Amino acid sequence: QVQLVESGGGLVQAGGSLRLSCAASGRTFSMYAMGWFRQAPGKEREFVAAISWSGGSTYYADSVKGRFTISRDNAKNTVYLQMNSLKPEDTADYYCAASRGVAAPEGELYDYWGQGTQVTVSS
Repeated sequence: QVQLVESGGGLVQAGGSLRLSCAASGRTFSMYAMGWFRQAPGKEREFVAAISWSGGSTYYADSVKGRFTISRDNAKNTVYLQMNSLKPEDTADYYCAASRGVAAPEGELYDYWGQGTQVTVSS
């Protein structure tokens, strides 16, 4: 079993930055692909970013490309989402997920999910 705990969410003004962290515990974290998803009020869950188990490949939704960066530190069992140039449209609950397969945008391919952390972008 893998447990995922997100942190770093909060309130930030438009144009600002925020870094989310996802701390993992359990077996063979370094061999899991990791992803970030978000769900805005009244909308369906959407893919944000993903990173391969090696960290050699990253993927981003078009809506965040160039603004967000996903990274991982396997020695610390942690994956990060650096969010820059935040917009009100980024307001959502953000979820970290782990996959025993390859990094992918489809949520159904992920095996474990965190509880989420709320991000609110004002103005």
